[in-house]
Amino acid sequence: MGGYILRRILLIFPTIIGILTVTFIIVQFTPGGPVENIIAQLQGTGGNALGNLAGGGDSGATSEITAFADSAAAGKYRGTQYRGAQGLDPEFIARLEQQFGFDKPPLQRFGLMLWNYLRFDFGDSYFKGRPVLTLIIEALPVSISLGLWQLLLSYAISIPLGICKAVKDGSKFDIWTSALVIIGYAIPGFLFGIMLMVFFAGGSFFNWFPLGHLVSENFDDLSFFGKIGDYLWHIILPVTAMVISSFATATLLTKNCFLEEIRKQYVTTARAKGVSERGILYKHIFRNAMLVVIAGFPAAFIASFFTGSLLIEMLYSLNGMGLLSYEAVLSRDYPVVFGTIYIFSLIGLIVALLSDLTYCLVDPRIDFDRRDV
Repeated sequence: MGGYILRRILLIFPTIIGILTVTFIIVQFTPGGPVENIIAQLQGTGGNALGNLAGGGDSGATSEITAFADSAAAGKYRGTQYRGAQGLDPEFIARLEQQFGFDKPPLQRFGLMLWNYLRFDFGDSYFKGRPVLTLIIEALPVSISLGLWQLLLSYAISIPLGICKAVKDGSKFDIWTSALVIIGYAIPGFLFGIMLMVFFAGGSFFNWFPLGHLVSENFDDLSFFGKIGDYLWHIILPVTAMVISSFATATLLTKNCFLEEIRKQYVTTARAKGVSERGILYKHIFRNAMLVVIAGFPAAFIASFFTGSLLIEMLYSLNGMGLLSYEAVLSRDYPVVFGTIYIFSLIGLIVALLSDLTYCLVDPRIDFDRRDV
């Protein structure tokens, strides 16, 4: 097992380099960019690049770009040509490219990025004027809070429920719970989130729960149990919306896996030997059926921590990793885009390794050292 773990750890680095390489190549051929966004904003046809730039910190690069943009908007840099940026002086365009680092060849930029990322130096955000690592560290608590609670609660509900449905297959309990599971699966989580907001967060009915942030402004002044209560008070609505829409898939997967194992010959043999139903279920069926459920854990982990919480973060005004990466893609804030992809990939690969190790805990017969990675 030690050799397998070492090989998997060593494979993490080339895998991440491959992901970053593919992403970097795609970015080179993607229309638009931070320079084009600023130009479009100056011409009145773009988004909020300058708005983000103006409100984004005190870094020297950001301040200088803002000064150039203000000068261009005032008419100081007026020329005749630049790709679709007619009316802007090439000198202004060249200074923008220099500030964003696009004056260097792509291979040089990519090599410098890899060297910096090995040291967890992601640079500064183009438009927020702050270190990318700082932005990620600030967003992680939100994503971890939402994702961890969603993962724990959804699995805590779906695995026992799926086992009960498999044992009582075809009963009234199975039929009614299947109807509830299908409803939960069919309705997107953000619709549940909207419904909870309307009913319980100052909508048309009650104003019982707050929106925005994970804790109250006076969190530091509260007692230990007061902090716990305040934290749970803030996350109960978004976590509930995420859990309702996520446990359905795991429930049906668990039920189907256990049903498949229950119908196998070794279960019939165990019954013939006089083994109790409880012993058959938890000593024989459980470890075989749970392998398929565990196989889907890495994807569920990444979805719950990042991609799955994007709309919930937007609904409840929570600045997590999903929202951070989404806004970075829209504004072409490439340091944030690559930084979040790097973190997503690293965490995903580590979770995949932990998932393989969990196989061995569930079923000691599995030995990864006997096969190639």
